[in-house]
Amino acid sequence: MPHGSVPVHVIWLLAGEPSGDILGARLMEALHARDSHLVFVGVGGPRMEALGLRSLFPMRELAVMGLVEVLPRLRSLSRRLNEAVTDIERRHPDMIVTVDSPGFSLRLLRRVAHLDIPRVHFVAPQVWAWRAERVKKFPGLWDKMLCLLPFEAEWFAQRGITAHFVGHPVLQSEADKGDARRFRLRHGIAPDVPIVVLMPGSRRSEVPKLLPVFGKTLALLKQRIPNIHAVVPISPVVAATVKKAVAAWPVTPSIITDMHDKHDAFAAAGAALTKSGTSTLELALAGVPMAVTYRVNPVTALIARRMIQVPYVAMINLLAGREVVPELLQEKCRPDILADTVYKLLTDRRAAQAQRDAFATTLPQLAPPPGAPASTAAGAAAVEILALLAEPRSGVPQRRLRKESRRRRGALRSHGSLWE
Repeated sequence: MPHGSVPVHVIWLLAGEPSGDILGARLMEALHARDSHLVFVGVGGPRMEALGLRSLFPMRELAVMGLVEVLPRLRSLSRRLNEAVTDIERRHPDMIVTVDSPGFSLRLLRRVAHLDIPRVHFVAPQVWAWRAERVKKFPGLWDKMLCLLPFEAEWFAQRGITAHFVGHPVLQSEADKGDARRFRLRHGIAPDVPIVVLMPGSRRSEVPKLLPVFGKTLALLKQRIPNIHAVVPISPVVAATVKKAVAAWPVTPSIITDMHDKHDAFAAAGAALTKSGTSTLELALAGVPMAVTYRVNPVTALIARRMIQVPYVAMINLLAGREVVPELLQEKCRPDILADTVYKLLTDRRAAQAQRDAFATTLPQLAPPPGAPASTAAGAAAVEILALLAEPRSGVPQRRLRKESRRRRGALRSHGSLWE
């Protein structure tokens, strides 16, 4: 490198689903703000690609969850894993950062551990919720793990795993900055029309399970509130699936894929029905009263119930330590129950305000800790990543790396499926 030239570092990023794409994009922006010479490669979605990342393969192929639901995808997932490993071996980047998606991310980190490339996992696997014994497999997978929830660092520390709490990026999502009037004008909705937000998820494996229930729920609500209007915010990944499904609904909803339009919808909504996950925190930040629901394959549900070790699935409930929002899961994910619950939130001001009050007292826990190096989760994560990037590493000859890589691939193939 010529004297005085600025070093260019390559960071290999992985995001496996739309929420990870958002996190990855914010992280890219925060990293570039601190080092404009960084180059990003790897796997991501449209938001990361808009910032210059050319995805190795379509991110949507990794967006699957559930113990039974993943079985038909084992072969394609294993093939994509091999592609990612091969790309990392060929490029030998200066750092690897995996964002959430532990089913794919942790296998990738294990496969490339021998390369002596600094590795960061962003978003701690939720082993504190179920299958806590998996934590025994974590040592050696990464150099640094960054977590989003305030209780995670202590939980992992008690089990000998170091984790760094950087705050939750939902606080910088601007979900609370929507404009209700703008939304109604844009979509031709009168000021007195009640609006309900329906959020079926962002994965192709989960949307088909919730949409039929949501359609029937909306039909029941229309019997009580004839002028009700529904809004379905979705990821572009599942847009075609959702549009096809809602075509048969008795009430035609507004389908939106734009982030700002979604936040405007939150501002205009009187209530929401959402799957569990980050969407509960987005709605809470926007002050939208909600009910949380979910439905998976019955076999998956049976297995999960035996393994789950926390009292709630909704993140806002976990943070509050009580059921702030109703959780209507599996057998309670029925149109009549969902309709009754949403109707109450739309018509009972005290019930709706009780949720909003709880949101206001709970969400501050998600801010970066006092003394954090940045005021946002993405900024704090970027500082941690760049600090690791600056640390000296022991070099490993490339010839030995390639030999070791071939040996490990052969060993892994001889031990059966990577997804067992």
